[in-house]
Amino acid sequence: MSELYLMVTITERTAVKKFHTLYGHHGADVAFITVGNGTAVSDTLDYLGLEETEKAVILSVVTDSVWKEIKSDLQKHLKIDVPGTGIAFIIPLSSIGGKKPLLFLTENQNFEKGEESSLKDTKYELLIVIANQGYTNMVMDAAREVEEVGGTVIHARGTGLERAEKYLGVSLVAEKEMVFIVVKSGMKNLVMKNIMEKAGPASKARAVAFSLPVTSTAGMRLMEEAKDDND
Repeated sequence: MSELYLMVTITERTAVKKFHTLYGHHGADVAFITVGNGTAVSDTLDYLGLEETEKAVILSVVTDSVWKEIKSDLQKHLKIDVPGTGIAFIIPLSSIGGKKPLLFLTENQNFEKGEESSLKDTKYELLIVIANQGYTNMVMDAAREVEEVGGTVIHARGTGLERAEKYLGVSLVAEKEMVFIVVKSGMKNLVMKNIMEKAGPASKARAVAFSLPVTSTAGMRLMEEAKDDND
């Protein structure tokens, strides 16, 4: 049985190709890349390579064994421990919406499916929905049919998408929108299921979705009050 993680890489925009090539060598072919800016306010962030320059953020789904291989190569070949190169880290995934998207995201990683993972006493989960550009409303409408939620959208570019037709039965465009939705843990499966039914691979949105456990929150008072009113 394999554990699944969201691997997050932050590096210079000019370094994206070499990172993505290394990840592809280990089977992590599918990646979603967006851009940002470093906002360093300390020598520590400067040391990590997160100073105030244009950055790329690379998101990939990896197994625990693939992460160990990638981490070793990042240190050996890309010298990621050298200040200014960037950082990479992993976050445990609790689930992925549907068998076909799961196979699409993990095709070359020898993933062995086990029970859905969870962290104890997590009140919320973060849904990350990746859809074709221009279909954010379809995703959010599907989510709000189940739960009154809000979303945050960022633009991204997908790579490794030429294999989508094999697993999803459709081709995927490179231009993507990533929708971040925080939901109550007890509603996560219902919200994700409705998104996949209404905005999944069979729709024009061609969405794939996965979830992350949220271990601590701030600013969630209104959601807490709504929960208390329903109890």
